[in-house]
Amino acid sequence: MAILANLSHSFTWIIKKTNLYYVAATIVLCCTFYVIGLWPQGGDVTSRQLSSTASILPTLPCNPSIKNTNPNSGSSISIDFTAHHIADDLVPLSSSARVNHYPSCNPELSEYTPCEDSKRSLKFDRNMLAYRERHCPEKNELLKCRIPAPFGYKPPFRWPQSRDSVWYANVPHKHLTVEKAGQNWVRFKGDRFTFPGGGTMFPRGADAYIDDIGKLIKLKDGSIRTAIDTGCGVASWGAYLLSRDILPISFAPKDTHEAQVQFALERGVPALIGILATNRLPYPARAFDMAHCSRCLIPWGKYDGLYLIEVDRILRPGGYWILSGPPVNWQDHWRGWNRTADDLKAEQDQIENIARSLCWKKVTQRGDLAIWQKPTNHVHCKINRKVFRNRPFCQEQDPDKAWYTKIDACLSPLPEVSSVKDVAGGPLANWPERLTTVPPRIASSSIEGVTAEGFSEDTELWKKRVAHYKALDSQLAERGRYRNILDMNAWLGGFAAALVDDPVWVMNIVPTEAEVNTLGVIFERGLIGTYQSWCEAMSTYPRTYDFIHADSVFTQYQDRCEMEDILLEMDRVLRPQGSAIFRDDVDVLVNVKSILDGLQWESRMVDHEGGPHVREKLLIATKLYWTAPAPDQDKQ
Repeated sequence: MAILANLSHSFTWIIKKTNLYYVAATIVLCCTFYVIGLWPQGGDVTSRQLSSTASILPTLPCNPSIKNTNPNSGSSISIDFTAHHIADDLVPLSSSARVNHYPSCNPELSEYTPCEDSKRSLKFDRNMLAYRERHCPEKNELLKCRIPAPFGYKPPFRWPQSRDSVWYANVPHKHLTVEKAGQNWVRFKGDRFTFPGGGTMFPRGADAYIDDIGKLIKLKDGSIRTAIDTGCGVASWGAYLLSRDILPISFAPKDTHEAQVQFALERGVPALIGILATNRLPYPARAFDMAHCSRCLIPWGKYDGLYLIEVDRILRPGGYWILSGPPVNWQDHWRGWNRTADDLKAEQDQIENIARSLCWKKVTQRGDLAIWQKPTNHVHCKINRKVFRNRPFCQEQDPDKAWYTKIDACLSPLPEVSSVKDVAGGPLANWPERLTTVPPRIASSSIEGVTAEGFSEDTELWKKRVAHYKALDSQLAERGRYRNILDMNAWLGGFAAALVDDPVWVMNIVPTEAEVNTLGVIFERGLIGTYQSWCEAMSTYPRTYDFIHADSVFTQYQDRCEMEDILLEMDRVLRPQGSAIFRDDVDVLVNVKSILDGLQWESRMVDHEGGPHVREKLLIATKLYWTAPAPDQDKQ
C-alpha cells in the first residue's frame, strides 16, 4: 500500500510539471506570432489585413482616409471614423419605402376638395345639376403636396360645446352670417361663430322644430335611429337630433352656400358634400329610418319624381319622409315666397301624386310640416300596379349598388314577404338593442360568408381590439379628445360599435372594391356610413376627422392605386394633431411608415394584440400641428 501511495504522488507531480511546460510554451508561441505579424508593416495596420474578411461583403468603392497628422513622428496616427457606406447601398429599398418629403400646397388650397373642385365642375353638363356631382381629377392631375390648415387654426371645441361654437380661424367665411342673418343660422362675434339653432323653417330653433315632429311620429322609443338631412344648411337639425340618440347624415352641395358642410363638420355633426342630381346617393337600399327636407331647394316634383324615387330607395320599410317649406302650407305663405298660389298648388299636387305612385301613405300635414310613410312591404303596391299600370318596378337591378350609379325612374322592389303584415327584409330591433341584435341581412343569409355566429364573434373581437387601441393611444382613451372618426374599411361596423359609449360618431366606409357589400348591415345596426373608392378623394373638406382607422386598407388596394395617394388623402382629411391607427401586414406598414415620415407625421410600430409572432402589426401615427404662414409672411 505504501508503494501505491508513492506512485500516486509521483504521477501527480509529473502532471503538474507538464501543465507548467504547456502554459509556458503557449505564451512563448503567442508572443512570437504577434511579433511576426507586426514585422512587415512596421506596426501599421492597414485595410490589407482585412481583405479576407471584406471578401464576404459586397464590393463597394471606398477610399478610406488614414492620415499622418504629424510627419515628424511615425507613431502619431489619425483614424477616420466617419461612415463611408449606408444601408441602402447594401440592401436596396423599394421605391415606395424611400422617404420623400412632401411640400406644403399653396395656402389658397386650404379648403381643396379634389372631386368637387368648382373650376373642374364647369366643364360638365349643367342639366339636372350634373356638374355639381363628383368629378375627380385624373391621375396626372393629383397633387403631391400637403394641404395646409389656415393660419391661426385651432383644435375644435369639444362636444357638446362644438355644437354651438366654431373658431373663425378654422372656417374663415362670414357671408352666411349676412345672408342668413334673419334666419338665425349662424352669428359671428370676436374670434368665433355661434349657432343659435335656427333655420329657414324653424325660427323658434331646431330643438322646438324637432319637438313638433315628435308630436306627429315617435322619436323617443328607439324605432327611429338613422336619419338623412337633404340640403342641410349648417346641419342644425342633425345637430339637435344627436341629443335624442338619433344618428343623422347631413349633406349639401359645396357651392350653393360655401362652407355649410364645413360648418357642420366643425360642429361635430356627421356630414358629406353631396347633391341629388343624376346619380344615386352613396348609400345602400333600406338604410335610413327617416329622411328630411326643410326648404332644401330640391325640385321634388320634376323629372317624373326621380328624386323622391331615390329617397324611397334609401328609406327602410316603414320609414318616414318629412317636408317643410314650399309648397307645404302654401295657402299661408305664398305671398312671402314670391310665387303664385296656382304655381305652389301645382307643385304640391305633383308631390302628392308621386308619393302615391310610390305607395307612400301621407301620415299628416300640420302647420308647416308634412309627413309621408313608406309601406312596410310591397304586397298591396304590386296589386295596384296590376290595376292602374302605375310606376313600374325595377327589373334585375341591385338596389344596394350606389357608386356612380344613375337613378332609374322605376321603383326599387322590397324583398318578398309571406304575409301582408310582415316587414320586408325583416324587422329591426329598436335602439340600442339594434346595435348587437343580428341584422336582418345576416339572419336571412343575404351576406355571403357571414353568419349570425360570425357576427357575434366579430362584435366581441372589436371590443377587445378597441380596448387594446386605447391602451396604446392615450388620446383615443381620453374621453372627449376625439369627435369625428373615420373607419376606412369598416366590414360589419365592429370598430364603431365598440366606441358607441364614447362621445364620438364614426363614418363607416365600405370600399367599392370590397368583395362583399356589407354597408346595409352597418345601417341595420343603427350606424352610418358610405361607399368610397380609396383610389379617389372623399366628398369632404380638409381637416374633417380627428381620428382615422385603417384596417388592411393598403393590402386591399395593392396594385390598384398608389399608396402615397391614399396617404396624401388621409393627410388632407385628418386634422392637425389628429391620429390614425393602421392595421396591416408588417411589410406593408414599413412602407406606410416611410411615407408618413415624408408627410412629417410621428409614428411608431407596435405588436398585434395577439403578440409579437403575428405578422399583422399596428402603426400608431399622429399628424403634427402646422398651418399656412401668416398672410403678411406669405407675401414676403
